[in-house]
Amino acid sequence: MKFDMNLKAKIFLLAIVPFAVAIGGIEYGVHQQATTLAESQHATTQAAYLSSKEIELRHYVELAQSTIAPYYDAPAGTPDEEETRKKQALDALQRLDFGADGYFFVYTMHGTSLMHPRQPDLVGRDLWLMRDPAGALTLQKLITEASRGGGYVRYVWRRPSTGRLAPKLGYVVPLPRWGWMIGTGIYMEDVETTLARIDAQAHANIDRTMAWIGAIALAALGVIAVCTAVLNISEHRSSDAKLKRLARQVVDSQEQERARLSRELHDGISQMLVSVKLLLESALARFERAETREPAAEAALATGLGRLAGTLREVRRISHALRPAMLDDLGLAAALEQLARELSEQGALDVRFESVTREVPSGLRAALPDPVNTVLFRIAQEALTNIVRHSKATRAALTLDVAPHAVSLTIADNGEGFDVSAALADPKSGVGLRNMRERLDGLGATLQIVSQVGRTVVAATVPLPLAAPTLQGLTDDF
Repeated sequence: MKFDMNLKAKIFLLAIVPFAVAIGGIEYGVHQQATTLAESQHATTQAAYLSSKEIELRHYVELAQSTIAPYYDAPAGTPDEEETRKKQALDALQRLDFGADGYFFVYTMHGTSLMHPRQPDLVGRDLWLMRDPAGALTLQKLITEASRGGGYVRYVWRRPSTGRLAPKLGYVVPLPRWGWMIGTGIYMEDVETTLARIDAQAHANIDRTMAWIGAIALAALGVIAVCTAVLNISEHRSSDAKLKRLARQVVDSQEQERARLSRELHDGISQMLVSVKLLLESALARFERAETREPAAEAALATGLGRLAGTLREVRRISHALRPAMLDDLGLAAALEQLARELSEQGALDVRFESVTREVPSGLRAALPDPVNTVLFRIAQEALTNIVRHSKATRAALTLDVAPHAVSLTIADNGEGFDVSAALADPKSGVGLRNMRERLDGLGATLQIVSQVGRTVVAATVPLPLAAPTLQGLTDDF
């Protein structure tokens, strides 16, 4: 009977899921299309609005040029007459404006202010080196554009009506005979306000549409909520727990096999190679002490000894990579320190190791459980390998922080960084990162990864129930 009810619930669920997926797909599609339309409307409106403002600014400047044309185009006279015409031109421009924030300005081509109706305190000052909050040389930008024959410039200036800095679109032209630059501009806050109002209305329409679709979906999903109560959730949890337990067993088996191979290489093959090496060294010594020398034989024997020494080092390296004996004998801190030292000695990366031990409750031994030792060491090994292979870093730092209720391992480097989300989502990359997460999941631990150009941090935190009297504990060397 129980089987029949479960089967009915599953069939019912299979009938509802396609409906829910369809509703979700419709909502997503409508939202995407509406958002795309709103963005297109925003771009079109912005382009049209800015185009109209640019035309408006050009007309204003042309009006200013026509206003001072009688003074500028007059035949050259005496210096006094020329100065009088310049003053008359400035007075005429001073009287021209188009609103509280609409005015004309005049500068020499060297950055000295000649006329500014809204900020008279600037008149006569050399503003060539004036910078905006972002460090841009404002006057130099305007003068550079004017020296090219005139054009539009975006810059930041104090708005007279509010007294605050605001983005501005200006249009400037040169007066070559007088060495002047004249121009005017509009503050972009007005454009942004208009566009924000249009965007708000578009988003409100999108939200209303999504609300209607959501209400329909919720009405259908209410039935699903009732149906899910019929399903045997404990069975799913049990299956999940079994899978995690199986994954832990697989990892444990791998580590045991690594440890076995490491011991056999170290205690078996390595010792045999050492014995052979000693025999060959003894034979070479006899050759060298013999009355009759055989240079060719001695050279061949010396070459064989060199290659045998290299093979011995490789066997020891493989043995250490499989399972460092120091991890089992002296604990995690010593193994991490050795790992950092070996990488530094190889010259590809400067690795610094630091161990921080916080106060632990009295009566508790300091011995990290073997699974914690193994997982954190493998994470450090994997992270450092990725740094050497991919990050182009020159420095890395390992930090082991042991606290009463958690142990944290942080690996940081100064490499070029990477996109964490893309790496985890791409099945062809990020295998090492996913392996780290899977190892930590078995311990109820967390993994945080933050990456940007110049700094990448991988932090693993494993909870430690130190309050339990049966805890296997922290290592004595901490």
